[in-house]
Amino acid sequence: MSVPVHALAHRPLTTEAVAELVALPAVPSVPDDFDAVDKEVRLRGWAWEGDGLVCESFRTAHGHVLCTDVVSPFGCREARTFLVFGEVYPVDPHDEDMTNATWLYGLVDRWQEQPGWTGSRPSTAEECEAVLARAARVVTEHLGTAPERTVLSSDTLVTGPPLTHRVWRTATHALVLGPAADNGPYGYLTHLQLSSTPLACAPELPPAEDEDGLAAWIAAHIDW
Repeated sequence: MSVPVHALAHRPLTTEAVAELVALPAVPSVPDDFDAVDKEVRLRGWAWEGDGLVCESFRTAHGHVLCTDVVSPFGCREARTFLVFGEVYPVDPHDEDMTNATWLYGLVDRWQEQPGWTGSRPSTAEECEAVLARAARVVTEHLGTAPERTVLSSDTLVTGPPLTHRVWRTATHALVLGPAADNGPYGYLTHLQLSSTPLACAPELPPAEDEDGLAAWIAAHIDW
């Protein structure tokens, strides 16, 4: 039985987009200065995200939205970066009329209207999983290895139905593909994203059978 979601908007990941994200911590450093960052943004063919999708973020040349917790993610090994390639408006099963906050449709439509983005309304959790599975194949292709852990999200991590998190590690960073809370002013929505965060955000990756430990480890790496 399919699990409904109100709407889904997404743009496929590519190996080039994944490679760019993974390489960001090791590129030549750009200082935390607006003019210096703006110059690097323009050289890369990026833009400042000006459509109100995510506050203080960038639009990459591949059409995704990159969020970061620093002024300049370029060459910053401590930066937490999140590449958003999908946006989900989940159904709230606790809303007795199942109407939820219908004004949020317009926000997902704004994502879908971006160049190269597509979507469906209504949609299903299964379709969201298909988007994540395709993205996982791209990450695996770039890294040359399958994810170390694959686990369903819990309602303590994100709003909406459980969706799959997949975890890879490089020598210095954790790469987590899956759902994440939209922590902007519209926190009810859910991102589909690939995050790149320092391994120092959490202790050693727990074993596969430790579901609670994995959930805490993932939360430490994908939460703001």
